Amino acid sequence: MQDPNEDTEWNDILRQTGVLPPRPPSPTAEIEAAFDDAVQKAYDNRLEGKTVRELDELDEDGLEDEDFIQMYREKRMQEIRDQLSKEKYGEVIKINKSEYKTEITEASNSCPVIVHISSSQSTQSRLLQGLLLRIAPKFREIKFVEIDSKQINERFPDSQTPTVLVYKDEAVTHQLVTLSLVGGNSTSINDFEQYLVKCDVLSRTDSRLVDNEDED
Repeated sequence: MQDPNEDTEWNDILRQTGVLPPRPPSPTAEIEAAFDDAVQKAYDNRLEGKTVRELDELDEDGLEDEDFIQMYREKRMQEIRDQLSKEKYGEVIKINKSEYKTEITEASNSCPVIVHISSSQSTQSRLLQGLLLRIAPKFREIKFVEIDSKQINERFPDSQTPTVLVYKDEAVTHQLVTLSLVGGNSTSINDFEQYLVKCDVLSRTDSRLVDNEDED
C-alpha cells in the first residue's frame, strides 16, 4: 500500500482533488521558517539604539542600504525632536499657594509633576532639596515643584516634611511622607529615582537612571 504521506506526484494530485488530506507541515520546515523569521526580525531591528552619528557612519561605509538608513535616520531625528519638545523644565520651581492650581494641578495634564512640600526646619527636607536640584536637570520632561509647608497650612507639622506628591492628570497618584520609606537621612539620588520608577514616572530601562549608568 502506498504511503499517503509520501512526497510523490500522484499523492500531490490526490491531495489537490481532495482524495487525500493536506500534508501535515514538516517539522523541519517549521523550524526553518521560525529561524528565518528570527533572522529577519534581528535584521529589521539591527539599527535600534543607534545614534544619528552612528547611522551616518554606516551610510558612509556603505554597509547598509542608503534608502533604509535615510528612513531610519528620519525616524530617529523625529524621536529626538519629540523628546526635546517635552524637555522644557530642568529645574526645581518654587511656588506660593496662589500658584498651586496653575503650576501643579493644571500642569499635570501635560506631564508628571513632582511636588516637594518643604520645611527649612527638616533635615530630610533639606536633603531632598539637594537631590532634586541634581535630578531635575536629568529629567527635563518632568516638572519638579517646591512649596513651603506653611504656604499649604500654617499648622503643617515639620515632622511630616518633606511630603512628596506625584501628580498626573490633575490627580495625586502617589504620596510620600518623609523619606523614611526610601532611605531616610541616607536617601541618595538612586533611591529617589527608584521611587519615581515605582510611581511610573520613569521607566526602569531609562538610560539616565543612576542604576543604568552604572551598567554602561
